[in-house]
Amino acid sequence: MIMKVDFEECLKDSPRFRAAVEDVEGDVGELESKLDKLVKLSIGMIDAGRVYSHANRQFISGIRDLALQSSRDDVIGSSLAAFAETLQEMNNYHTILFDQAQRSVRSQLQTFVKEDLRKFKEVKKQFDKASEEKDVALVKNAQVPRTKPHEVDEATNILTTTRKCFRHIALDYVLQINVLQSKKRLEILKSMLSFMNSNLSFFQQGYTLFSDLQPLMKQLGGQLDQLVVDSAKEKRDMEQKHSAIQQQAALQDLSSEDCGLQVSVDCEDGVMMEGYLFKRASNAFKTWNRRWFSVQHNQLVYQKRFRDNPTVVVEDLRLCTVKQCEDVERRFCFEVVSPNKSCMLQADSEKLRQFWTKAVQNSIATAYRENGEEPAARLQRESSASLGSLDSLGECRSIRSDTPLHRVLSIRGNQNCCDCGEAEPRWASINLGITLCIACSGIHRSLGVHNSKVRSLTLDSWEPELLKLMCELGNELINQIYEARRGEMGWKKPQPGDPRQEIEAYIRAKYVERRFVRKQESQEQRSKVMMLSKHDKHLKGSVEFLPPRPPPPTPKIRPASNTSAPLIGQEARRDSLFCPDELDSLFSYFDTSSKLRSLKSADSGIHTSADGSREMLNSSSNTSLSEPDLQEAESVRESPPVLPRMMECSPSLLLYWASCASSLADMAEALALGADVNWANAEDQSRTPLMQAVQGGSLVPCEFLLQNSANVDQQDARGRGALHHAAMLGHTGQVCLFLKRGACQSVSDMDGRSPLSIAMDTTNADIVTLLRMAKVNEEMRESLEQPTQYFQSHSHSEQYRKCIQEFIAQQLDEC
Repeated sequence: MIMKVDFEECLKDSPRFRAAVEDVEGDVGELESKLDKLVKLSIGMIDAGRVYSHANRQFISGIRDLALQSSRDDVIGSSLAAFAETLQEMNNYHTILFDQAQRSVRSQLQTFVKEDLRKFKEVKKQFDKASEEKDVALVKNAQVPRTKPHEVDEATNILTTTRKCFRHIALDYVLQINVLQSKKRLEILKSMLSFMNSNLSFFQQGYTLFSDLQPLMKQLGGQLDQLVVDSAKEKRDMEQKHSAIQQQAALQDLSSEDCGLQVSVDCEDGVMMEGYLFKRASNAFKTWNRRWFSVQHNQLVYQKRFRDNPTVVVEDLRLCTVKQCEDVERRFCFEVVSPNKSCMLQADSEKLRQFWTKAVQNSIATAYRENGEEPAARLQRESSASLGSLDSLGECRSIRSDTPLHRVLSIRGNQNCCDCGEAEPRWASINLGITLCIACSGIHRSLGVHNSKVRSLTLDSWEPELLKLMCELGNELINQIYEARRGEMGWKKPQPGDPRQEIEAYIRAKYVERRFVRKQESQEQRSKVMMLSKHDKHLKGSVEFLPPRPPPPTPKIRPASNTSAPLIGQEARRDSLFCPDELDSLFSYFDTSSKLRSLKSADSGIHTSADGSREMLNSSSNTSLSEPDLQEAESVRESPPVLPRMMECSPSLLLYWASCASSLADMAEALALGADVNWANAEDQSRTPLMQAVQGGSLVPCEFLLQNSANVDQQDARGRGALHHAAMLGHTGQVCLFLKRGACQSVSDMDGRSPLSIAMDTTNADIVTLLRMAKVNEEMRESLEQPTQYFQSHSHSEQYRKCIQEFIAQQLDEC
């Protein structure tokens, strides 16, 4: 046994003893600092290892997901599954290694530092104190004069006592020094040897694990060499096939009539013919939608999307007949008639119409040949089943399988919370157009509805126009605006699991205080406003110079071509969504009083002839404009909008022109910069951004402004609201939207015209019908004197809302 300090030397308290003690104390101090550093490094290593293990687990989870997605390919699926298992075992070994490092290095050495070194320091303090007391006693004993025996005896006794105490403490101190030196060697070597044995076990286990995996890796290496050769060959074959088909297409010079058409005669899957056709809806508006039709298994079915379940139009073609229709406005139409309903279809050309007609006829003949029995019983059963069905109008309507959650999360950037990045958000802010997690949605609710309107993607109902708005915006676009300067200002984006106070402070700084929005320079803002103003639709001519309401003319029958004379300075209006019979059915549905029956033909411009047929009157055929008005309208229509030179380019002006250009990104940026959503442009007859959005012709910007507190009834300098402008321009979808939002239709402008009178002057039967339906609904809602009237009014209100909502959805689908 080697002693660092000799016990006999401590009794002598020699300079050799003092020097040895000083050396030991210096070594112990340096040892303590080194051990502290090693413990801290081990803590950092263990923490980094745990982070690595967590990241490795996520990586392995990604490999397993890829293997599951590639399960159809046995080679990829099985190989990735084996790799994931091996990597998972290695990750488990890593975890065991870090746990052993925690026990052997960190815990063991930390215990040695905290217990043994601390005990050494305490004994050292006692030794220093006893040494100092001994030195004082020696000095005092030496200074006592002989002439004072009493003081001599007292000093001698103190010195003797102090010396004995010093010797006792010095012996303990030397013992502690020697024990510490011996234990230091034991603890350090024991700790490091345990850690090295853990590493040895880790690498041995890893070697064994990968040795078992080595045959599979060698096999895959050989397969990869063959895959390289096969891939090059397949690429060459596909390029040759591509060139051959391209040459064949050039030689055959296929016309557009044959595109999207597939005809099969001897088909194993039962599909005789398939391709795109336009289908007239069976609802009240009779809109046309393009769908993928097929004649298969003695049925006529169609799909809107590939993954949708086919909607059966005709269940048994043997009970049907097909005929070409020449009495409708659209070309190339044919009708499939069954005992309980009929389906109007339109092909892209006359040739395709003949193909489809012949295909349906051949399918009927084939079905009779294969099943010779008479289908009378089935005819009777299907006919009786159709009687009394309130849903017969919607039999051919496809069922939408996509949910608001699926559609909104399919937008890029919406798969994570806009503010904290939490995966799979289930909430949304509808006026901002972003998705949120449940924690951030609670914070957004506390901001107030003037800042954020929160709605659930799974629990709440979603209107089609609102869903369309959410799909047009999204987290990526909004963050580019509201987080433009976040990095410059040194703000860190919150992460899932951060304290609520930090996330709330960040959200308030982002949306309420808008600290991170990049302020635009005056020149930059003016350039953007000038660029957006060039998107003006030049509709002011039609808005400002409407013909005055003519006196009641002599009733005239609309020409057989169903065309009306367009207004001067306007483009020819599209055909009406309603035919006369449909207008009559709509009014008869909502008409429960005699006074409405007397108004329906006068307000919608329908004339009842002697033979009972109804035609739409052209009330503007005899109207004309004066020459000055024509010149002024032409100048307004041809000249592009020009901003006054001295007009200040503000965020409100940016919102004004962005609404006209239907640029949602610029509209969102303008609102982030502090634009007033109800700002009136004094330079343009006090029009608002909502009126500019009406001029743009799109539903989504109007919905965006309304969700951000735009006043739907605000009037311009001529007393016209957004509903007036929509009626002037013939934007039927916007009229529906404003009526749904409670727009007042009884307000008249400075010329004394209401939206209904404007629609009647422009002979827009669709808008006339919608406004009359809204008026009927309003009158019936006010008649609550009797219970029977209340229930009847409530029923009609529900039907009116459903009708409006369905039309908006169809308008969005067409867009």
